[in-house]
Amino acid sequence: MVFVAGCGFGDNSEDATSDNDNSSSETDDGDTSESAIEGDKVINLVSTADIPTLDSAHAHDGVAFTVLNNVNEGLYRSNENHIPELAIAEDHQVSDDGTVHTFTLRDAQWSNGEPVTAHDFEYSWKRIFEVVGHYNVMFETAGIKNASAIIDGEASPDELGVVAEDDKTLVVTLEGPNSLFTQLLTFPVFLPQNQAFVEEMGDEYGVEADKILFNGPFVLESWQHDQGWTYKKNPDYWDADAVNLDGINVNVVKEISTAVNLWETEAVDRITISSAYVDEYRNDESFNNEVIASIVFMRFNHNLEHFQNANIRKAIDMAIDKEGLTSTILNNGSEPLYSLVPYEFSYSPDEEKDFRELNGEFNQGSAEDAQALWEQGLSEIGSDGFEFALTVADDDNHVKSAEFIKNQLETNLPGITVEIKTVPFEARLEQEKAVEYDMVVSTWGPDYGDPMTYIDMWVTDGPANRMDYSDEEFDSLVAQAKVETDAAVRYQLMLDAEKHLLDEMHIAPLYQRADAILTRPNIKGLVRHPAAPEFEYKWVDVE
Repeated sequence: MVFVAGCGFGDNSEDATSDNDNSSSETDDGDTSESAIEGDKVINLVSTADIPTLDSAHAHDGVAFTVLNNVNEGLYRSNENHIPELAIAEDHQVSDDGTVHTFTLRDAQWSNGEPVTAHDFEYSWKRIFEVVGHYNVMFETAGIKNASAIIDGEASPDELGVVAEDDKTLVVTLEGPNSLFTQLLTFPVFLPQNQAFVEEMGDEYGVEADKILFNGPFVLESWQHDQGWTYKKNPDYWDADAVNLDGINVNVVKEISTAVNLWETEAVDRITISSAYVDEYRNDESFNNEVIASIVFMRFNHNLEHFQNANIRKAIDMAIDKEGLTSTILNNGSEPLYSLVPYEFSYSPDEEKDFRELNGEFNQGSAEDAQALWEQGLSEIGSDGFEFALTVADDDNHVKSAEFIKNQLETNLPGITVEIKTVPFEARLEQEKAVEYDMVVSTWGPDYGDPMTYIDMWVTDGPANRMDYSDEEFDSLVAQAKVETDAAVRYQLMLDAEKHLLDEMHIAPLYQRADAILTRPNIKGLVRHPAAPEFEYKWVDVE
């Protein structure tokens, strides 16, 4: 499968290949490693990247999100129809004014035999502010009391609006009613953590299979870095009767050709294929196109003089034939993207119109139009052209896309030279966080089903900004939308924010992802959520 990610920060996932698949204990030549899970109810998947970390306070990518979602569980879990349902919580009561949420926990236990308690949630939620986790902003999005003040340094983590009244009772206080709250609770940042175990592990927490505890449908039986990992059914999971699989083997496979070879030898059960193989498998009963809400785009390092110029950014974006990129290079159902929020993701509350229909597309034009913008931009900065590095993750689709982009830019924009810098997925994430790149091909999958999951990425100093973009008007629009209670007004503010960002093309959208997938016909019940965490193995069965 493929992870999006992401909520993330990537399209790496566990069941696909092109982006990220779970296929753990298979080696690149299809041999089963010593740690592989065997049995009648076992599936073999592939991933294009390793797991960066399993500390839910620091995880920020699709690979980690899917693993965490399947080995751990929070108050809620998304069901087969993507609707949040009670999980570790067996009851949820809300005050009349919608601000106080009281959760009663069911009997559940960690993989070390200790009970899962309300204190585990309080500790985990407050810890993310203490360690400055990447997704502490999700608590602000959820409207949890004092989350914004803590982020702004005006309150301490102890003041977060979450209290364990006893082992089975968790009380969460919000700043005001929040329609996204229950949906957000399915996100990995809201998972519990056992304080004693986390503190015992110290800096090693979440870096190995034996450095994390599990309370979900599966446990992580093994994790061989850069090779793969294995899941095993958790016999102590409170809903173990609903789990059909004995285990899952996930192998890290970065080359699609290798994944196809594994498929042909029946060593894997699901892969993502690239354009080179689509025509060959298009009529196979195992083939399917899955269009998803994940986007691929380019970040500009706004610290560089040439990328501070709007006309240069517009020229670079416009010079790329996105139709050619998706139809010829990718050939997997992906669609050209001329916006931030993807198609068929969100609809207005009053008119029920697609966000895209309301806001339209941005910066479309011919190669000649792009060249005119380019020449104007160069004139404005007093330059004849420049060279820059385009950083890209080292999986097949991204590398081929980067080569296409390089050719397009060097052909259509005289004076530009592009050096492709290929790095592992984890390194790409780290370089993005540090803004140590010139331009980078990035991915984003929704963390929740609302346009804000794309829009608030770009607030000043936001953890997902990663390009040092800062604009007071944009920040103001986002801030207003976050507190607006009138749904129609809030929606318009988000439309305005996207328009403000893309009128000057502070990012360069490339395409909305689709995956060309091969899945064994006997694999049933695999759920792919439209927002992170993406893949759900709880209900998978092998017929």
